[in-house]
Amino acid sequence: MSFRLRRVVTGHDENGRAMVSMDGMLDDPRSNRDGLEMLGVWATSSSPAEMDIGLDGREIEPGPPGSSASKFRVGCYHPGVTPRMHRTESLDYVIVMKGSIGMELDDGVVVRLEEGDVCVQRGTIHNWINSGTEPCVLAFVLLAAEPVRIGGREIGKTG
Repeated sequence: MSFRLRRVVTGHDENGRAMVSMDGMLDDPRSNRDGLEMLGVWATSSSPAEMDIGLDGREIEPGPPGSSASKFRVGCYHPGVTPRMHRTESLDYVIVMKGSIGMELDDGVVVRLEEGDVCVQRGTIHNWINSGTEPCVLAFVLLAAEPVRIGGREIGKTG
């Protein structure tokens, strides 16, 4: 596997004019399961975000969803990716950039998402399944959120 992504980050010069401050390939994916390559693109430690933090937002990125104010990640899910039913403790915006994938919920329902589809994941237990023959690329914007509460009771984490 060799998942790569070009990242362009803008900023400001000493006169306040827009400039490209970073432009390069991200080619060091992490994974917590076979068949998944995940690239951390950027993160923020506060909301609203501090725009001129003076460091690469990837330095903030490691950790589970919800561990910082926001995270931007892009993942490549290969056919047969190892299953992992889990709940993120964040509000997740998901964009299918390439291919298709199944989103399995904890009741066994599988919703098929195709290239160009979007999903808003609100702290539900889920698993991403690629039962096709081609890799699927998903972009995630993860925002810190309050824990899910049902009837006044906090719903706990999973694996």
